[in-house]
Parts: sequence; C-alpha cells; structure tokens
Amino acid sequence: MRLLEGQIIKISVIGAGAIGGNLARKLGEAGHDVQVADARGPEAVAPDVLETGARAVALADAVKDRDAVVLAIPFGVAGQLADLFASVPAETVVIDTSNYYPHLSGRIEAVEDGAIECVYTSELLGRPVVKAWNAALAGTQRTKGVPAGTPGRIALPVAGDSEEAKRVAMRLVDDTGFDPYDAGALADSWRQQPMAPPTAPS
Repeated sequence: MRLLEGQIIKISVIGAGAIGGNLARKLGEAGHDVQVADARGPEAVAPDVLETGARAVALADAVKDRDAVVLAIPFGVAGQLADLFASVPAETVVIDTSNYYPHLSGRIEAVEDGAIECVYTSELLGRPVVKAWNAALAGTQRTKGVPAGTPGRIALPVAGDSEEAKRVAMRLVDDTGFDPYDAGALADSWRQQPMAPPTAPS
C-alpha cells in the first residue's frame, strides 16, 4: 500500500477500551477516516470514543475496505479473529498493540517458553502484523502526545517485517503525538515487551 504524505488513511480500530478509545480519538483528530468495532457490537462503543469523528461499526464491517486495522484487544485472543481476517487483502496493514500480562490473560505456555509476543499474535491471526503503541500506557497515550518537533517528545518503537507496513504504522504513531522509532524486524520486537531482558531470549 503506497500512501502519499498527508493522505487520509482508512483505519479500523478493533477494541474500544482504553487503548482503542485513545487511538480512535487521536487518529480521528488527525483527520483520518476511522471506524471502531467492539466484539459486543457497535452499541458498546462509548460516545466519547467517537467525539473526533470515528464511527462505530460491526466487527464484520471493520475489516472491509480498510488501509490499516489496529488491534487493541487483549493479548492471546487474536486467534478468535483469524476467520475474520482470512479475506482481508495482504496489503492491509495490521497493527498489534497488545502486551502479555499473565495475571490478565492467563498463563500462555508458548510465550512462557520464549515465543516472542508479537510473533505469537501473528501466528494466531494467520497474517503478518506490525507492533506499535504497546510501549506506552493508556494514560501516556491519552495525555502525553504532542506535535512533531516539540522538545522532549516521547518516542515509541515500531517493529515489523514489511518496510511499507512499518512506514504506515510509523506515520500513524506520529499522528497520535509521538516520535516513531524503527525497532527493526518483528523478531526483534521482544525488546519492546514489558519487562524485556537486556539480551535476546534463548
């Protein structure tokens, strides 16, 4: 997907909680065409999530005719969306924001045994993903984003195997008020996992 600088991007955010709500508001404010979907239905999307122009849609509609889909869902549930994404074009950029917290998602043996979180999510979903926004708490995302060039602007890592998909994700991170940092391939995304070790996991 080749996007010109300044071009409006058609985005769906799946998940309307704290992270998804933040991103829907920020990306809508930046002028993008934003849809929001919740597994409980469009009526479950809070009105404040839509205050900058995002539209609530059904889950099945969220992946149709989109340039990018942002997954703001609990870690480990991406497999439940595999059938939904089976017909999504390969050029659609899929961005994962999740982190593995065993006390929230339950213990996942594959990750405990060393699987890289975002690689695991990609395998569950059955397609490549880009990792972004996971290195900032919801409160940071909501209150600390500032215009490009602002001194002290917070940088957020973005990892992925497709340079074009990563470029799209980095532009969106920038549009939400943070300096995007190219963190390399998806296999290197362990560095941006919570409590990541200082060296690569064995």
